[in-house]
Amino acid sequence: MPATQRNQIGLIVYAPALSGDDGRPLAVVHGMERAVPGLRIGLMISDEGQLIPLPDRDAFVARESSRGEMPPLRSTDNDFRVSVTGWGIPAGLCPGGRAQFEFHVALPLSADGIAAAAALLEAVAENARAFWGHATPVSAGVDIARQTKNRPDDQEPPPRGLPMIKSPSALRSPEIPHRLGWLNYWSAAAAHAIGFPDPARDAELLSRARRTETGGWVVQLTDAPLDLDNPAHLDTLKRAYEHFPEIGGRSSVAQTFTVP
Repeated sequence: MPATQRNQIGLIVYAPALSGDDGRPLAVVHGMERAVPGLRIGLMISDEGQLIPLPDRDAFVARESSRGEMPPLRSTDNDFRVSVTGWGIPAGLCPGGRAQFEFHVALPLSADGIAAAAALLEAVAENARAFWGHATPVSAGVDIARQTKNRPDDQEPPPRGLPMIKSPSALRSPEIPHRLGWLNYWSAAAAHAIGFPDPARDAELLSRARRTETGGWVVQLTDAPLDLDNPAHLDTLKRAYEHFPEIGGRSSVAQTFTVP
């Protein structure tokens, strides 16, 4: 199930729509298990919230993905609860009028979850062949989500002085990230779209970034998980938006910044 609790990290990646016998959902599950030693995604979450063991998990996921679906799955370890699910988004609601598939992962905002977050984000995004994605504590993600202006008559300013960003359907291309998070995955195409990296300008971010096998990037804004009640974290997020004006379809002038 998607992350909804303040003691969780929500991980979302935005990928091309599933088509036919698409193996990406199963590849995502396998990638998650490789990324975190000991992690086993072996339970399905029913509509009633019951946990159902999956003796042949791979066959089940492959069958469901052939229908364009990603059922809600969970880890078998009650002490490290990680869930993954996904669903399609119609073209009319997506950037550039291109349908997408969103993969959602929830993991605990604990020492183990924090340590695993970057590896899980990279694994999910790379195996989904995603355009972009992020992993963010739910408490910060709620305010970041409220930056989006979905209706012309919506004049309420975003919380905490964050910039207004356009709705996804108003963006010209799916390669343009819609918003920032604590950990950010940018595919090679997304990085190019926002002008990352400039070796001189982006030195601080590059010190907290790593390149992926496909040429994308995982970029971390702050050492600790993003906490918008922390003035230094909030300032870092605001300056990151200034630094990458393409994110969210804005047009402000990019500025350099340092990460606390």
